[in-house]
Order: sequence, then structure tokens, then C-alpha cells
Amino acid sequence: MPDTDLKSLVRTIPDYPKAGIMFRDITTLLGDAKGLTACIERMAAPYAGKGVEAVAGIEARGFILGGAVADRLGCGFVPIRKKGKLPAKAIGQDYELEYGTDIIEIHEDGIKPGEKVLLVDDLIATGGTAEAAVKLLQKLGAEIVGAVFVVDLPDLKGCGRVEALGIDCHTLIEFEGD
Repeated sequence: MPDTDLKSLVRTIPDYPKAGIMFRDITTLLGDAKGLTACIERMAAPYAGKGVEAVAGIEARGFILGGAVADRLGCGFVPIRKKGKLPAKAIGQDYELEYGTDIIEIHEDGIKPGEKVLLVDDLIATGGTAEAAVKLLQKLGAEIVGAVFVVDLPDLKGCGRVEALGIDCHTLIEFEGD
């Protein structure tokens, strides 16, 4: 499905969650069978044959995409969740929000030291959540082979934050000016 235009399948919702924001909603892409298949193929392709042993997906859309990418790469999936959502012992990493901070967590036994891990999420904007996820994975000793996102908002320079940590940042589509 190399001719599938993923960008046209992403719905834009103006002024959500607040005035002036152009929300990029991938649920319309996920609901399109050809679009979803093409998306997963394109997310996984750069990492095929790279020995990825686990995909770590960031809550919540990163779970949908990450599980499918893990299946495509023939490896396991590890969730990165908001604080207090994981049932076993977890470690956390705080990150900055527009107003305040939040914490994401991963099970402390979710990744083995030296394990090759691919980070997956739907969108990268400022990169705060992705940066926190990278730091969490590093705390567990992961060898992070890359981070892949469907949507990049390049004006917010999120990929630059991930790349500053020495991690390859791969995206499928961009929406400039956001």
C-alpha cells in the first residue's frame, strides 16, 4: 500500500482541546483498513531486521500502534502508562506539561538490560512525553534502536529533543505550523 496517502486520513479538529489548537486526530486513519495497514507497515519497515526485541508504546494510541508494530516485527510489547495504572512494581519519570508536570511509568521488569527496544507513539509535538519515555527505558538498561511516530509537528521540535538523547526519530507525516 505504498500509494496510500496517510496524511489525508488524519482528521483535523480546530480549537481542540482549547482555542488556537489544531488537533490531529488519527482515529480516522486507524478506522481505515488500508490506511492502518500502510501505517503499520511504514512504522515497522525501518526497523525490520534490526533485532528489535520489544516495542514500548506510550499510552494510549501508542498501545494500538505499538502492539501492531510489535506483531509485524515478531517481538513483544511493553506499555508505558500514566502514573498509577500499572499493576506490578513500576518505575516512573516525570515530564513537563504546558501547566505543571505529569509522570509516566513502566513495569520495572518490563525490559531486560541490553534489550533492543523500539519506542512507538502516534504523534510527537514538543517531545516531552517521548523524552520521558526514553529516559525510562534507559533507566532499565534498554538499547533503544529508535522512536517512531505517525505524525510530527516539526515546528514544535519534538524530534530534536529525542535526537538530542542519541535516539533516531522516524515519522511518517508532518503538519507544519502547529
